Formats: sequence, structure tokens, C-alpha cells
Amino acid sequence: MVGVFDVAEYVLSEVGYVSTMKLQKLVFYSQAYSLVAFDEPLFSDDFEAWVNGPVCPPLFRAHKGLFVVGKGDLRAEGDLGKVTKEQAACVKHVVLALGKLSGQELSALTHAESPWLDARNGCSDNERCTAVIAKQAIKEYYSSSACSNVAFANLTS
Repeated sequence: MVGVFDVAEYVLSEVGYVSTMKLQKLVFYSQAYSLVAFDEPLFSDDFEAWVNGPVCPPLFRAHKGLFVVGKGDLRAEGDLGKVTKEQAACVKHVVLALGKLSGQELSALTHAESPWLDARNGCSDNERCTAVIAKQAIKEYYSSSACSNVAFANLTS
């Protein structure tokens, strides 16, 4: 299995420089797409239901203090060579479907979706939350008819 840093570097190789918020959301949606399309996660790390949407803490630590990152900017080793063709297809699909959205727009999208909402379990909008967004909850929501996210449209119809 590839690691979150390998996937993040692959995202950055596809999109160039982006806000760290956008990177987090594109990596989250890549993970979700893999769970739905291939019934397996891209990487083992979890996302937590932070104020601005799903955040993978190890990835956050790798870009903490930065606002914009590009390929090679993370403070952790990511290896593009570890990403298989199938995994690359997940990332490319997500980038094609959602890559034009800003980090704020992607954050707003996650705020309307049940994996993030349910994990926060009633926390107020600005309350710190480190609850894990379960991979099973991610898979169930993004493969359901309740999901209207364009990245998953062809998988749920």
C-alpha cells in the first residue's frame, strides 16, 4: 500500500501549487474514490473531522506553517514511483472532477456531506474536533444515492 505522502505528491504532480486546504481535500477525495471504486483504501492513515473539513494529521504535520505547496514541498518523503496505475487513476479522476474548485469550495463541499458531519457529532462550527472519519462511513456515503458529489456520479448511478 502506498502512503499518504506518496498520494499527496502524486496530487501535487497533477495540480502544481495549491493551498494546503485544497491538497488535504483532494487527498481525502482520492481516498474516498478508491474506497468506493476498488473497495480498498489508498493508504492506511485516517482523516479527522477538523473545523475546515477532513484533515489527515500526518499530512498536516508535513505542511504545517505553509499555505501553498507544490511537488517536493512537503516535509516528508513521498515517492511517485510507488503509486500504481490504478491508484493514479483514482487521483486523476478526482483532480479532473474537483481540481478546479478552491480549497474553500472543497471544504464547503465536505461540510455538506455526512462523513464529516457525522464524525463531528454535534460539535459547533468553530469547535476543535479530532474525531476520526471512519473509512467505512466514507465508503458507505460516497457509494450511496445520497451522495451528489460529481467525482462519484458515475459510480453511484
